[in-house]
Amino acid sequence: MEKGKQLIGYLTVDAQENYFRGAALVTDSRGIPTDFRYTEPVRPTKLERILYGSALDIYLREDIILDNLLGAIETKPSLWLLEDAELIGPVQKISRTPAIAVEASARAPLDQSGQCEPTAEQGVFMLQADNISAPLRLAVSDDNISKISQFAQTLTSSAEGMELLEPFSRIQRALETVSESESK
Repeated sequence: MEKGKQLIGYLTVDAQENYFRGAALVTDSRGIPTDFRYTEPVRPTKLERILYGSALDIYLREDIILDNLLGAIETKPSLWLLEDAELIGPVQKISRTPAIAVEASARAPLDQSGQCEPTAEQGVFMLQADNISAPLRLAVSDDNISKISQFAQTLTSSAEGMELLEPFSRIQRALETVSESESK
């Protein structure tokens, strides 16, 4: 990889009614994949559901899926992007890499690309990543609030060469393709 290029990781954990699965995609700042990992669906038994109770979700997401995914990634990103803010702490703890929950907003664009403003919510910011789209809603852990300018710069720079949220849809399509080929 070229020196100075930032890698961005996209991580998702999908909880369906009967199973949990996860995937991680690391891309360069243009959106070109450098690493992709996924877990097979984890289907807890009826007995496991009874024994783990309300702790089952946490156990499967963190101890099984995140541990396996983050341990398997060979190309470490400088920043993880997540769809679920509840995963920020566990991802940072396991990977020792900053994590941000990111989502599209319906808010009117801010004045300029790169502009990042705090919201009324603790650790939540609005980032104008490009000149035309609605700003992105970013959520960070309390210990990363001071680094929001650095994260905003990384995301804004990457938004020059790619649509920042698009890799999440690639992950979903890849998982669907894997599921289809396994069911044949």
